[in-house]
Amino acid sequence: MKEDFLHYVWKFQKFDTREVTTVSNELLKVIAVGQHNQNAGPDFFNAQLSIGEQLWAGNLEIHIKSSDWYVHQHQSDPAYDNVILHVVWEHDAEIFRKNNTVIPTLELKRVVASNTLARYHDLFSKKNKWINCENSFAKVDEFILKNWLERLYVERLEQKSDLILEELKTSNNHWEALLFRMLCKNFGLKVNGEAFYSLARSIDFSVVKKCSQESLGLEALLLGQAGLLDSEKEDSYFILLQEKYAFTKYKFGLVNETVIPAKFFRLRPPNFPTIRLSQLSALYNAKQNLFSEIISAKTKEDFYRIFDISASTYWDTHYNFGVTSLHKKKVLTEKFIDLLLINTIIPLQFCYAKQLGKDVAEELLQLAVLIFKEENAIVKKYNELRPIANSAFESQALLQLKNEYCNKNQCLQCAVGNAVLKD
Repeated sequence: MKEDFLHYVWKFQKFDTREVTTVSNELLKVIAVGQHNQNAGPDFFNAQLSIGEQLWAGNLEIHIKSSDWYVHQHQSDPAYDNVILHVVWEHDAEIFRKNNTVIPTLELKRVVASNTLARYHDLFSKKNKWINCENSFAKVDEFILKNWLERLYVERLEQKSDLILEELKTSNNHWEALLFRMLCKNFGLKVNGEAFYSLARSIDFSVVKKCSQESLGLEALLLGQAGLLDSEKEDSYFILLQEKYAFTKYKFGLVNETVIPAKFFRLRPPNFPTIRLSQLSALYNAKQNLFSEIISAKTKEDFYRIFDISASTYWDTHYNFGVTSLHKKKVLTEKFIDLLLINTIIPLQFCYAKQLGKDVAEELLQLAVLIFKEENAIVKKYNELRPIANSAFESQALLQLKNEYCNKNQCLQCAVGNAVLKD
């Protein structure tokens, strides 16, 4: 038994409210359950009750046992002076106010329906389940699930927004510098994300802007800071970049000792760090006002036009230095651009608009609906339980559901969990 179940029982009145009495046998009628408090202090504010012949307005506290009141030292906390009802699973001790009057107590184990309790135990009995509601997920009403996913998607944007604002502080509140760091990390994808992020943090954005005037200059800067120009190779383009980087490094006093080495191992050639860094340099060379363009863009087609770039011509016949390959233009694919939209652009637009006092959640949700879903183990498993994810909107919402609710057993704060308990 957990307290959050008792919160659920009280909030939704999941007990027989007819002729319910306190432990002292006074008739209890609930006029208003109160406002659920998720922070410090009593569990419900501003409840309205009738106890016996007396009307009460005040706060409620909920515990497994009555004696938990003293375990938590509430008798010494003024925040609990206005508690008008103590709701417990098991009553094992009288609780007194400072003036020595008894706080009325409702013992739930006497009044909660057995089928409600059975559903609760069934929901939280693991039995090697991937998620607690695994056996019931497919049966949840479509309307409930759709509305919950919309809320989860916005919640995930809010969560990412908090992280973006923290990163903004370390970027000296420079939005363009923040965008560069975020893009750099996401160009590295999962394998080289942290390596590319450390690379971005090792360079002041003013240096990036100066070097972006020339595609060769920025490519040399990024590849050099990543340590990819440290060796000796008999390759004319490698030598050209190496010389360019040496000059830039000396001119701006650059160091790259803190940059995490990029990996090639187990990567498909199009995702090699050489290719991705060349593409990133080409993007900044082609789009001198990239931040403004991204913030102004509205449609998926707008973004596809912005990111319509390719690595420098050397990479048409290479994936790494000195090793030739079949001729192929190394463009950014729509699938890769979709990942940038999901992980960088949409969260950035949401956060920037929020800072300006604008609400763009609905239009960003509509954009996410037009982007194909991500392919990962979590989305795949939910789709096996129920074919639900078709777009980035659903896949992002499902990631939020799994990470913040299912994994943390927050079923009673989840619309799906509540629906299962109500069945």
